[in-house]
Amino acid sequence: MGTTVHVSPLRFKLEALRRRCPLPDGGELEDWLVETANARGARIVVRPEPARGFQPPPPAQLSNEELVVGICQWQCLDRPQMLRLAAQLISRKAVDVRRLCLVARRERVGRVLAELARQALRVEPEHALWRAIRYAFANERPLPDSLLHWTRLAQPVMPKGRGNPAGWKLAA
Repeated sequence: MGTTVHVSPLRFKLEALRRRCPLPDGGELEDWLVETANARGARIVVRPEPARGFQPPPPAQLSNEELVVGICQWQCLDRPQMLRLAAQLISRKAVDVRRLCLVARRERVGRVLAELARQALRVEPEHALWRAIRYAFANERPLPDSLLHWTRLAQPVMPKGRGNPAGWKLAA
C-alpha cells in the first residue's frame, strides 16, 4: 500500500513489562497503561473495573516520560480519553521535559504532544512544561481536528456557594 509503520522500541519494552507485571484480568496494553498511570497518581481516567493486586513496574524500569509517550502512541487502540492521563502527568510536573521530548521524537508522537500542549495552554498559558513542549514541537503540523477539547484536560474552579465556575485549572 506504500505506507510504512513505525517499529517502536518503546512498544516492545511496554509489552515485555506487561508480561512481567501482568494485570490479573489480562486486558489490552492500553488497559495496562491506564492501570500503571493510575498507580502513579494520575486518576483523571480509571478503568470501569480497576485491577486489584496489580503491581506496576517501578519508575526505574518505566519512567513517567516513557509512560506518557506510550499513552500517546498512534498505534494505541482508539481510546482518546487515555490522553487525559498523559496530560495529567505533564500538568502535575511529574516528567522531565527534555527527556520527554527526546523519547517523543524517537517514538514519533510530537504531533500528539503538540496538540495536547495547544489545548492545555488555553487553560494555563504560563504553565512552564506545556510551554516547553509547545516550543519543542512548534514545527509539527496541527491535526485536522482536536484530539480532545481543552475542558477534558481541566477542571472548573468553583467559588464557594456558587453554581458557575469562576475559572479553570489543569487537572493535576
